[in-house]
Amino acid sequence: MGASHRRHRRRRLAAALTTAGLLFGTAACGSGSDAADSGNPNTLEVWTRSGPDSAATYERVFAAFTKKTGIKIDYQPVPNFDQQLQSRASTKDLPDVMINDTALMGSYQRQGLLKPIAPDSIAGHGQITDKSWSSTVGLDGKHYGIPYSRQAFTLMVRKDWREKLGLPQPKTWQDMLTLAKAFATRDPDGDGKKDTYGMVVPGSAQNGYVTWWGASYLWQGGAQIIKPDGDGGYKPAMDSAAAVRTVTWLKKNLFCGDNGVIQPGGLTSVTATATNFQDGNAGMYLTGPYNIVTFDDALGKDKYEVLPAPAGPAGSTVLADGENIYFGARTGKARQEKTLAAFLISPEGQRLAMTGKNQPVVRIPVNSTLDAAKVRDDARWSVVQKAYENASQQFPNAPDFAPVKQDTADSLNALFTYCGSDVRSGLKELNDTLAGDLKDQDLLK
Repeated sequence: MGASHRRHRRRRLAAALTTAGLLFGTAACGSGSDAADSGNPNTLEVWTRSGPDSAATYERVFAAFTKKTGIKIDYQPVPNFDQQLQSRASTKDLPDVMINDTALMGSYQRQGLLKPIAPDSIAGHGQITDKSWSSTVGLDGKHYGIPYSRQAFTLMVRKDWREKLGLPQPKTWQDMLTLAKAFATRDPDGDGKKDTYGMVVPGSAQNGYVTWWGASYLWQGGAQIIKPDGDGGYKPAMDSAAAVRTVTWLKKNLFCGDNGVIQPGGLTSVTATATNFQDGNAGMYLTGPYNIVTFDDALGKDKYEVLPAPAGPAGSTVLADGENIYFGARTGKARQEKTLAAFLISPEGQRLAMTGKNQPVVRIPVNSTLDAAKVRDDARWSVVQKAYENASQQFPNAPDFAPVKQDTADSLNALFTYCGSDVRSGLKELNDTLAGDLKDQDLLK
């Protein structure tokens, strides 16, 4: 392991232990009594990580819940979720219920933020599939969340550009690369200028974005970031031949050519700044279905198509993600919390969260009685649902995956940025760093 990586890991571990100690102390102390909970034991404080548009959808869902049950919701849409959560933890006052990413469960549970949940204590639990429930299991075998929404990446493609150039829908990596180069060089928008790009990449290392985008390609190439060791622990896997081949392919074909395959500044872009697809100057984007509403508004439904991800050497597996319902590690409102969770996973609650004029907050329903395409009367959502059900993988969520994701992003971003760098040695150094991440969590046997 390089000296810089060792220093980075020591700093990160110290910060993590400080935060974990702070939050575990919060969870252990609780918040006192119901009297401290906004003064009303029949009011739940609920947090989501949401901007204004999705918050409007949540408000509609919570209003329907209150009308149905009489339980009031003190709703807090919190864009800066983790920072605010730590601030609240320092005052020993966690929210009652939180809805946030599945991948954060291991981190929250390790820090003592969450109550364990018995699935059979939630009405309607049997309408959630085993695959979805499996993403709420911690290292100790207990459940620490309730599935709420799921999603999987698909490839968004400018259909009008593709058909104008007479090219087929991409089925393989090579098809995708051919199409990307054509979008960049053959003037698909017909303005006579060289002002279009093949695909959008949020390739910044910030908050692990390039790992989030690149994981699908790693899996399609047969690589894993970390994997179970068969003995209750995990081991790093980024020094494999498959990882070297995949990262080399991405580096050579997407980042280190001069063919305009990705948008300018891709390696410093995050999703908020990677707007070239909806801006109309990039032709493809491997991304989540939450963008469908945005792209419909910006481009029009007829201008683009939602396709299964093209297959790499090991298949077409894509990143699955979503949100869980978490109960803050406190006492006094278990009945109300379970009543809210049961409503949120019910057909009624899921439909409300999938429809309406604002951004949907349930993408693929976790309630197995619902079909996303039928609820929305939009066949494109069938592509997303099939991707989730048949060709998706989630980040391991029982460990604290945040440091693994970030260290992988730092390494990939550096390898893609410096075209003369050696992929094999870079991934070997990354693998050593990931081993340290797992050792920090006592997961490296």
